Amino acid sequence: MANRVAVMDTNKGIIKFELFEELAPETTKNFISLVETGFYNGLTFHRYVDGFVVQGGDPLGTGMGGSKKTIPLEVSPQLKHDAAGVVAMARSSDPGSASSQFYFTLRATPHLDMGYAVFGKVTEGVENVLLLREGDVMNRVSLESVP
Repeated sequence: MANRVAVMDTNKGIIKFELFEELAPETTKNFISLVETGFYNGLTFHRYVDGFVVQGGDPLGTGMGGSKKTIPLEVSPQLKHDAAGVVAMARSSDPGSASSQFYFTLRATPHLDMGYAVFGKVTEGVENVLLLREGDVMNRVSLESVP
């Protein structure tokens, strides 16, 4: 089965990322469910750390909100923060607190490996990821199948 691709239309351009459905099934299932309900449409990126990550997916826009559901930490040695454009779930200090917030890495961040659930990687538009800043908007997030 081919992995699906998330298509994120942002005010900085289109970003497409493959979802690692086989390696991170619970995490991708949660993300896909939120995309299918339109949860991310219109949300902002609320955190930008130069050379590190840009984070979004909080309906409050503060970094303190999420969906009504949390998921357990799902990691694999195969899933690494090895480049700009890795997509992973944000969480609090509680490993089982991931909900709807996610981040894009802006460079390799190997110190996050095995501590945060990587669930995708940008396949198109990494240059747009690098342009994102706090306050930028996810106009629409949708899914497409890989041909």
